[in-house]
Amino acid sequence: MASNRIDLSDALWFKSSYSNESGGNCVEIASDFPGAALWRKSSYSNGSGGDCVEVADNIPGLVPVRDSKAPDGPALLLTAHAWTPFVTGLKGDVRPL
Repeated sequence: MASNRIDLSDALWFKSSYSNESGGNCVEIASDFPGAALWRKSSYSNGSGGDCVEVADNIPGLVPVRDSKAPDGPALLLTAHAWTPFVTGLKGDVRPL
């Protein structure tokens, strides 16, 4: 069985801006490690700042989505199984039950 573990030994860690010198809210964030999200702009984005959606499709079983105008902001994490219904819903093709 393949492992779902991600190797963080080569990750670049930095302290979150929400941390303080007194030890409060100590959060570190990792980037640039094997298995990290490789973001690409969605084909639905345009050069005028509209519909700025980025996705990362390099993580088996998961599809992270974020706002390209706020790359350090939160990301929505969807399972691969939920991705198609999510996109269908965004397109307005969902019929009420």
